Amino acid sequence: MEQVTSADGTTIAYDRLGAGAPLILVAGASCDRQADAGLAASLSAHFTVFNYDRRGRGDSSDTQPFAVDREIEDIGAVLGAAGAGALLVGLSSGAALAARAAAQLPVAGLVMWEPPFTVDDDGLAAARAYTTALTERLAAGDADGAFEAFLRRVGMPDEAIAGARQAPFWAGAVRLAPTLAYDDAALNGGPVPAEVFAGIAVPTVVLAGGASPDSLQAGARAAADAIPGASFAVLEGQTHDADPDALTAAIVPFAAQAAG
Repeated sequence: MEQVTSADGTTIAYDRLGAGAPLILVAGASCDRQADAGLAASLSAHFTVFNYDRRGRGDSSDTQPFAVDREIEDIGAVLGAAGAGALLVGLSSGAALAARAAAQLPVAGLVMWEPPFTVDDDGLAAARAYTTALTERLAAGDADGAFEAFLRRVGMPDEAIAGARQAPFWAGAVRLAPTLAYDDAALNGGPVPAEVFAGIAVPTVVLAGGASPDSLQAGARAAADAIPGASFAVLEGQTHDADPDALTAAIVPFAAQAAG
């Protein structure tokens, strides 16, 4: 494990593995760097991978008050260790954060895996309801309830949530629950932030799984449509929890193309 210090003094922990051009992984909601260790290992056959703990997770610290700009500064600190020209790979809600960072930082390119943006009125209403529930439960100190709200938001049924409560991962996920607000802020209520994405000037590909729900595929396509020159591709047979080697197989040729 290595560490860098972000602009507000937050310590950001990361693993560096592999060799080649630098690549920074940006995790999604309720994940620390261990959750992406399999993808990091797969990518490390082709890149020098920087797999970091977002603030408030794993071995990274946190500093209040939170703002999305602080997480962009965190990516900037990791970029300082990686070297200018790193490729950003954002996963799920982490893709929304990575895209905001790509609009500001000197990165070589951007890969977005299934950013969960919302494109219809029902979805936007559900996103607003989730924000309200999450905010209320975190304000009340109910981290357990906040994580439950997240699971309901991603479509987990009651019986599955009841089973998850008995699983070993539950306690760790509850500890990360305050950071769910960080991902919700990066998504900004659900719609694609077209005005931000219009400022992304680096090569970009947005990927979705062919076995994922239509809503995730639509959100990913909408993100690609909002970024100048971005491409969109479907990885057939993949769900939101994509196979690391399948993602790597899509990222490697894109990286080569982005490098010119």
